[in-house]
Amino acid sequence: MKRIFTLALCLFLVLAFTASFASAAEKRGKFGTDPRHDVAKRVKFKPSEEKIKWKMVMPWSKGLLFYDIAVHFCDSVRLASAGRLDIKPFSAGELVPAMQTFDSVSQGSAQAGHDWAGYWKGKNEAFVPLADIPFGLDPEGYNIWLYEKGGLELAQELYGRYNLTALPCGQTGQDMGLFSNKRATKMEDFKGLRVRTVGWYMDILNELGASVSPLPGGEVYLALERGVLDAAEFSAPAMSYPMGFDEITKYVIEPGVHQPASQCYVFFNTDAYNKLPEDLKWIIDLCAKETQLWSINWINSLNAEAINRLSKSVEIVQMDKETLIEFRKTAKSYVDQLKTKYPDVKKIVESQEKFVEEFSVWRGARGGVSPWPYEDYISGKIYE
Repeated sequence: MKRIFTLALCLFLVLAFTASFASAAEKRGKFGTDPRHDVAKRVKFKPSEEKIKWKMVMPWSKGLLFYDIAVHFCDSVRLASAGRLDIKPFSAGELVPAMQTFDSVSQGSAQAGHDWAGYWKGKNEAFVPLADIPFGLDPEGYNIWLYEKGGLELAQELYGRYNLTALPCGQTGQDMGLFSNKRATKMEDFKGLRVRTVGWYMDILNELGASVSPLPGGEVYLALERGVLDAAEFSAPAMSYPMGFDEITKYVIEPGVHQPASQCYVFFNTDAYNKLPEDLKWIIDLCAKETQLWSINWINSLNAEAINRLSKSVEIVQMDKETLIEFRKTAKSYVDQLKTKYPDVKKIVESQEKFVEEFSVWRGARGGVSPWPYEDYISGKIYE
């Protein structure tokens, strides 16, 4: 009898909670929807039987992890389609030179390409914020902005002007700072420094009195070794470690303020993409998302090992708080100038800035639980 009473009481509580929740939900309305659900409820297409072979070109050499990310996407598509869509990747120079990747796909010489969007700033300055901005979005921020806050639509609109259809496909996280033979931790230390970097950070450092060159990655080691450069950066620790910069420099100046996140894309000749059967378009979309997820986890796992190795041969130094604030001010001033000059930059950057503002309350509220080792945390190291 007691057991029956307990079960009845539990059932009553469940029903009461359900009724209460339903009443509250009805009052406020449903919070959050997945628009794809309606598409998936009634699939109106059948699996295609046609076998399609495509070529992918890219600016990456085979030694770079960026190349592996592009290959991962091609592998995912081949697996998910059971070989019905076979995209063969070609590294830089195998079919076209690295910087002809964009035009090759746009014109239809190859059907697919992979990139870091900032390489195409010569075509439109607005490609840069699709890739990274100094003190801009972090990896989490890019994912939310692209998939939930209209960023993907802005990216596709810009690529679309060049007969390209683009999808996010490779997030490699924060870059390392500068490998350097000079210990630069304050603003004045950067004056006269001969640096290798690219994108908007190149212009910002030049404004601070540095002398900056966007040397290709393959030329950086020799330039540092011969003293042509004082400092250089090239992507995340996992990317930098194989290049051996730590053999010929003394310091790494952190953090990598120039690139809090690095966003890559896969893009397709729009004419070729539009001819694809519907099921293969969905496979491409899902495989691009899978590669986006896999890449940030893969790279950061490798970063942890790489930075531990690097720290044995170079001293990792941190810019002080005042210097970071001044860098932030300089970066904002420069980006604001670009927003005034280029309407496309203004549209994309202001969309990102709006997201940053909206997210700031949650970012602040959730702080203080960074997963540091136990002894570090109880010693007061609670924020990342």
